[in-house]
Amino acid sequence: MLTKKQISENLAETLQLMDEFPRGEAPAQKAAIKIARHLNEMGIPYVLVDGLAVGAHGHKRATVDVDLILNKADLARFKQRWLGLGWVEKFKGSKGLRDAEFNVKVDILTTDEIPGDGKTAPFTFPDPATVAAELPGIWAGVRVIDLPNLMTLKIVTGMTVPKRPGDYDDAMRLIEANNLPRDFADKLHPFVRAKYDELWQITQTPDPKPEA
Repeated sequence: MLTKKQISENLAETLQLMDEFPRGEAPAQKAAIKIARHLNEMGIPYVLVDGLAVGAHGHKRATVDVDLILNKADLARFKQRWLGLGWVEKFKGSKGLRDAEFNVKVDILTTDEIPGDGKTAPFTFPDPATVAAELPGIWAGVRVIDLPNLMTLKIVTGMTVPKRPGDYDDAMRLIEANNLPRDFADKLHPFVRAKYDELWQITQTPDPKPEA
């Protein structure tokens, strides 16, 4: 159980993030924009995924790290160029990085990996060169994964990792934020279409009205 001091500190951090995110000033946002700039300069294909991508596609929520898809060869190129010059490995030989300036974790997913539990889905993470969406505002110039692929990844994680129900919640909030139709399932990988339909139907249920 957390102490009162820990609860107070967590609340203060949460409130700070809630204030920073709408202004594009949260550490994770700054770290994402920074690494995207350097990847763009190197001509390395990548896409931003998970929490920041969910926010970019309309379900705005705070997150404290950056998640990217790269291929292994390009990750090696980036590390060779930038390790020790703004980024460090989370541990020696790890795929993951830490932005030393903003103290933000940068989790790297590679195109040879299977999403979710790493074994069940019949597909790997998509080629970042083919699934980027061009978005305005603070994300201009940042390659964010497109909505169909983001939805596929969110649902497959919920399906194969039971302790990650938040991915189902992200998927439903994205359905609501984008007013997605039922047949949006046709744009998703066949493995997740039935679950999308189930989640879509849940989103059509009116929220209960508070008691007077």
